Amino acid sequence: MMPAKGFAASGTVTDSSGTNLTMGSAGLIACPQCGSTNPAGTFVCPKCKTPFDVPTMVAEHTDLGNTPYPGSGLGGSEMLVPGSFLGDRYEILQLLGEGGMGSVYKAQDRELDRVVALKVIRPDLARKATILERFKQEIILSQKVTHKNVIRIYDLGLAGGTKFISMDFIDGQDVWGILRKAGKLEPREAARIIRDVCLGLEAAHSEGVVHRDLKPQNIMMDERGNVVVMDFGIAGSVEDSTLTKSGTLMGTPTYMSPEQAKGDKVDARSDLFAVGVILYELLTGKVPFQSDTLMGQLLKRVQEKPVPPIELEPGIPAPINTIVLKCLQADLNLRYQNAAAIRRDLDAWLDPESVGFQLSAPLSTPVHQTWKWITAAIAVVALIAAGIVTNGILSRPPVKMKPVSMLIADFANTTGDPVFDGTIEPMFSIAMEGASFITSYNRAEAHRISAQLNNNDAKMDQAKAQLVAARQGVNVVIGGDIAKQGNEYQITVRAVDAVTGKEITSQQATTSKKEEVLSTIGKLAAPVRKALGDASPESARLAAAETFSAGSIEASHEYAVAQDFQFAARWDDAIQAYTKAIQLDPTLGRAYAGLAVVHANLGQRDAAAKYFQQAMAHIDRMTDREKYRTRASYYLAVRNIQSAIEELTTLVQQYPADSAGLNNLSVAYSYRRDMTKASEYARRAVDIYPKNALPRMNLAAFAMYGGDFQTAEQETRTVLQINPQYAKAYIVLGLTKLADGKPKEAIEAYQKAESLSPRGASFAANGLADLAIYEGRLKDASAIFEKSIAADEENKSPGTAATKLTTLAYTRLLLGQKAPAIAALDKAMGLSKQEEVLFAAARVYLLAGQEAKARTIAADLASKLGQDFQAYAKVVLGEIELQKGNPREAINLFKASLTLSDSWLGRFDLARAYLNFNAFTEADSELSQCLKRKGEATAIFLDEVPTYRYYPLVHYYIGRALDGLQSAGAKDAYRTFLSLQSPESEQPLAVDAKRRQK
Repeated sequence: MMPAKGFAASGTVTDSSGTNLTMGSAGLIACPQCGSTNPAGTFVCPKCKTPFDVPTMVAEHTDLGNTPYPGSGLGGSEMLVPGSFLGDRYEILQLLGEGGMGSVYKAQDRELDRVVALKVIRPDLARKATILERFKQEIILSQKVTHKNVIRIYDLGLAGGTKFISMDFIDGQDVWGILRKAGKLEPREAARIIRDVCLGLEAAHSEGVVHRDLKPQNIMMDERGNVVVMDFGIAGSVEDSTLTKSGTLMGTPTYMSPEQAKGDKVDARSDLFAVGVILYELLTGKVPFQSDTLMGQLLKRVQEKPVPPIELEPGIPAPINTIVLKCLQADLNLRYQNAAAIRRDLDAWLDPESVGFQLSAPLSTPVHQTWKWITAAIAVVALIAAGIVTNGILSRPPVKMKPVSMLIADFANTTGDPVFDGTIEPMFSIAMEGASFITSYNRAEAHRISAQLNNNDAKMDQAKAQLVAARQGVNVVIGGDIAKQGNEYQITVRAVDAVTGKEITSQQATTSKKEEVLSTIGKLAAPVRKALGDASPESARLAAAETFSAGSIEASHEYAVAQDFQFAARWDDAIQAYTKAIQLDPTLGRAYAGLAVVHANLGQRDAAAKYFQQAMAHIDRMTDREKYRTRASYYLAVRNIQSAIEELTTLVQQYPADSAGLNNLSVAYSYRRDMTKASEYARRAVDIYPKNALPRMNLAAFAMYGGDFQTAEQETRTVLQINPQYAKAYIVLGLTKLADGKPKEAIEAYQKAESLSPRGASFAANGLADLAIYEGRLKDASAIFEKSIAADEENKSPGTAATKLTTLAYTRLLLGQKAPAIAALDKAMGLSKQEEVLFAAARVYLLAGQEAKARTIAADLASKLGQDFQAYAKVVLGEIELQKGNPREAINLFKASLTLSDSWLGRFDLARAYLNFNAFTEADSELSQCLKRKGEATAIFLDEVPTYRYYPLVHYYIGRALDGLQSAGAKDAYRTFLSLQSPESEQPLAVDAKRRQK
């Protein structure tokens, strides 16, 4: 590999730090520290050991090195001097730096009255199509990424023949300058800087943007210590690789990843290698892989392991040393897989008392510290399964086998003892699922289908189970019986092929003790697992039996009964059965976990938290798979999303056939608003059980949130073919139709849900009222809510009624009915303390002038563990400042909320704050994001409760932003808004829009 070309025979070269390197006639570079001359391509001065970079390398464009072009017309500060103007808009205040691509100036934007930075492109380069395309790409990619830790680029401008980029001005210095002054940084300061860099990279990578040239010179810190990642000039997009294709060497060699050095294809993990180099340098003052030549530097990172930074600086904490070394792994699969993982590990070291994470994957280097997880409040979530999870590394590699799905039929009980009715099956299922490739079909769903096929017969023997299995695509049916002969209990188990009915294996065991029946079931499962292909040691296959303690047969029976009630959504009955199981066996961890899930689904988070804690106290009574499932469910409940993702990822790696784990992992990614990942895991769950309605329903919802309304409709209709009584499917179908501009078809879908059941009618009321508000039919919406709330109260659904009461209050306020609105809010608060209800109530309280109540709610939300809830608190506080006429403070609070949870509503409120600040460009940018993410507006809490009423308002506020920019497009935006309103709209903004469009 040759060094970068394009060096001048004499003159001045600027290295990537902005330092002028004098070149002699022989193409030598003078060290900026001691003045000694060195050959071009030298990285470390042999005399004084000062490191300095050659410029950013772009092998396909070798004339892009930082070579001065005499007579080019750039002239640096000679061209643009302080006090001069670029065009009629930008007053030049100061020259900030010069490089091979041009110069950067601090300037005053006279039109918008703000200070900006201008990157002025050298005229000779501006004439080259490839170079201009590169700068256009920098704008396009940077504008895709909206985050406080990423530089904001505004536009590519042209004035007097000079092309330039306008961007945020950061009043501070780059990290390279900070490091040159300090020599090295304290570990906490270095960790804090890199943590913020990772936040910026998370935002970039989530948009498919890979920086490719991350280095200290591209990281700025302002006077308040805020860190910003800059210069996406050679960034690569997953969607467009025309400028950054494999085989092209691009980047700064000191910070290049091994795959970049080899010219291989890069992805986000290449940026993470650069993060490791930078953190290494901040901690030690030196870079890893040092060599006097370019070739040596590149080869070392490919062929050698770095010297651990802790060997250079023994005071470096062991966890930070481990993080650095993991970043610097040459093997992509051993490196961190995403910036979020680095950031979490840094958070865990920076503040271990408030972060519930462990070091995600320690290397062989020991970490001399125990990192603990913590517990807190519970949030409502649709959860699957029961159990608790241990954190950490896999104890064994995952078994690579094709998933085997099984259905447990009802065992025949001829003992005369009803305690065995329905008790054996769930226990046998638990024991079978100890095999990583086996997944058990939901028995409650199977019973529902069996009853449909067999004239409502409640029993599902082996023959009927085969019918269900064949219909649902299940591979194996397992049945059997338990009988009593004399003093002995005889248990028989048979596994058959679901399609052919051919017997796979038959096993039998006896025990003279009733209390040993459960452990005998666990032992019977071992040979059945082996017959299905489980090659694990016999000791592992028998391990499940150890979780069934003696004397708990009656408790296990009640647990099985509770499970049936839970899957049938009979919450009160499930609570009674779980409670009875615990009374019979106070150490039955499964029952505590079940209670936690039921209470979480009811929105009773304090009770759920208590039972999760008690379940965790009895972790030894669960199988590994149960442990993973339930602790992941706990993390989902408290909205500790990243921990949930880590636990569930480990679960599905170890148990790849776990459909419940895959489904919950899809839910976790949806909460992170990564609908691509959410859909990916939902699809994997669907592939295991193609005719299971739940994961397919989730797949439809995630497609809708992601704005793919065609796929959402297709999957929803498939769900309704599987289960025509699935009320929520009609709600998603209705939202999809509304988002697709077909309100009449949306009404038809909601009405179908309404006809199914009282629960369906409750769902439908939300949809019909939401559509009425969307169209401005406020009185219609109010009437729908009032009727439905009464029905919810009669049906003992206080949480559902509370949600409707908050929206009813909003509707009444729009109608000018302040006192009834406040009464509705007060009633909602008395019915539910669910975070989403609190948040919605706080916003409406503010509109009604009840600031004190809103502040109390904000304080409550801020005390929660989940980032979503803390983000809600910031939004409420931002709304308070906005109402008080403090848009600057509101903007800061809304931005803070987005760093916690990038919600649609947070961006919508931020846009409104920008409008109040007369920052019309910024407002338009945020509102454009709201349009782009219109799928999330269908249900802003991602729970399929319709909220599409917010969407028309986006067009109204876009009109306001364009008005501020004096754009003729404002009238079109108002017309679009009004086209979504009914002719008799009672929406106050409709009156204003009609006035403004004239």
